[in-house]
Amino acid sequence: MRTILLPFRDGAAGEAALVVAHMVAQRFDGYIEGLLVRRTQQIIAAEGFVLPPESLTQLTESEEVLAEYSRRFQAFMQQHGVPMREVTFTREPVTAGWREVDGIESQIVGDYGRLFDLIVIGRALDQGTAGWLATCEAALFESGRAVLITSERTPQSLGERIVIAWNCSTETARAVALAMPFLLQAKAVTVLTVEGGTVPGPSGQQLANHLIRNGIDTQAVTAQPRSRSVGEAILEEAAARGADLVIKGAYTQNRLRQMIFGGATRHILAAAEVPVLFAH
Repeated sequence: MRTILLPFRDGAAGEAALVVAHMVAQRFDGYIEGLLVRRTQQIIAAEGFVLPPESLTQLTESEEVLAEYSRRFQAFMQQHGVPMREVTFTREPVTAGWREVDGIESQIVGDYGRLFDLIVIGRALDQGTAGWLATCEAALFESGRAVLITSERTPQSLGERIVIAWNCSTETARAVALAMPFLLQAKAVTVLTVEGGTVPGPSGQQLANHLIRNGIDTQAVTAQPRSRSVGEAILEEAAARGADLVIKGAYTQNRLRQMIFGGATRHILAAAEVPVLFAH
């Protein structure tokens, strides 16, 4: 987890994601790159058409807002003693960089994110669920990297008590592999299986055995749904164990099916209060 991409957002979600990215960088001596995607604005006018002054003012104010994002990111880094450096600079343990590009955020994050060990995205439901999900899903489906989703709540710790939401799937196996740096440093790891929420594959106890062989203190538990959805059961069981990080495979079921009927990934994306590391 030495290189971390942070698509920068406004509001509490953006602030929490910034804090979490910094926590990850501190743990792994990492580099954080704040990414601001400027939406390309095209003005097409017929001959003789004059753009109203208020429209020009709005465009100017928008540029001022974008500049404020950069100032806030750099102010946070300065406050925490993190120097702004190129990604190749290795003489200091934690460094940061800032990048601004024009285009569509989801496309850029999905492509550019392939360079990074981890992509941190703040859940911003109050700023338009569709736009946020587009970026999140592009990161999951296009980057091939682990994606760490944060809520608007700033966590006090990260990765000390981990719950793996094990459903025996390829996607969750990939999430576990990508999360190994966290797992190797965790104080306690629980492999949680929700009865009825699995696909054919190795059991939770089998996964726990292999993690133990890697030197990770792990226990396997099976939870009964008890009228809860799988997603609800995962979050409630994780909270009961004091988890500060959940690891889960994303969209084990067909994505379209989850969009229509719901599913564990959709529920956890919308409702998790602790950071969740996803991979697809």
